[in-house]
Amino acid sequence: MRYEDYATPEEFGEECPGCDIATEELPAVLKKASRHIDSLTYNRIVGRGFSNLTVFQQDIIREVVCQQAQFEYDNAEVIDSVLSSYSINGVSMQFGSAWNVFAGKGIAMRRDVYQLLCQTGLCCGLAVR
Repeated sequence: MRYEDYATPEEFGEECPGCDIATEELPAVLKKASRHIDSLTYNRIVGRGFSNLTVFQQDIIREVVCQQAQFEYDNAEVIDSVLSSYSINGVSMQFGSAWNVFAGKGIAMRRDVYQLLCQTGLCCGLAVR
């Protein structure tokens, strides 16, 4: 069975109207965001099959993938940076977890989006099977 992304370009347009990811880049960005969601959910979506999840879980996952795709697209330079911090003339910047950014399993995402993903019950290490 071929792996399918959790959101289509059409669904992205519905979930994120006015977002600015170029049409030709969108499939790759959605694929990357879907893989990151798999990491954060311990591959439980792959294990169960997306179509075997509840409609509630599917809707949340679709929404989270779209928001994550836009976040990763908008912040690609910072996310892909090899620096963890820098300082210039007394002004410093540090990359990693912050009050509004979650960083786990090598993935950065908005904390409110991660909390939305947690509502699926697929993120914790002891999720009910």
